[in-house]
Amino acid sequence: MVDKQHGVSSESLAAVYEDLRGLARQLISDQRPDHTLQPTALVHEAYLRMAEQTYIGDLRRPQLLCVAAKAMRHVLVDHARRRQSTKRKTSGIRVPFEDVFALYEGRASDLVALHEAMERLSVIDPRLEQVVELRFFGGLSEEHIADALGCSRRTVRREWSIARRWLRADLQKGQ
Repeated sequence: MVDKQHGVSSESLAAVYEDLRGLARQLISDQRPDHTLQPTALVHEAYLRMAEQTYIGDLRRPQLLCVAAKAMRHVLVDHARRRQSTKRKTSGIRVPFEDVFALYEGRASDLVALHEAMERLSVIDPRLEQVVELRFFGGLSEEHIADALGCSRRTVRREWSIARRWLRADLQKGQ
């Protein structure tokens, strides 16, 4: 069945819904302890953004997960920005890229700085930004990223390495 308003196949959404919830739980658990966004809210907000901007009814599972990763990234970044704007106490200190990944394992660090760096990377090479997004925000393996982007795992591995080095340098410049 297809939702006429959004063009979304309920079968395609149901097929990835549990994956999205699992990813949302992981992303939220990696945030600060006082984070106010819940996994279900993250999935639903991401779905609304997907439905507003992209016709996803004909997408295969890997592409649907790519769209969902981008939507979740933007939901989390927007949430972080709103939270920062209410505090109005930003130190302006940026965290090195390696530290962002290290902290991400336990708690997310400066999502806004990472997002801004990824936007700068997308100007230089949109594909590298996409690989980071799928790996970092989408939680996809090299194999799944390769499938989604239509390239080899070796290409994904190389682009992931290049993107990490570029982002590390860019984030260190902003300190």
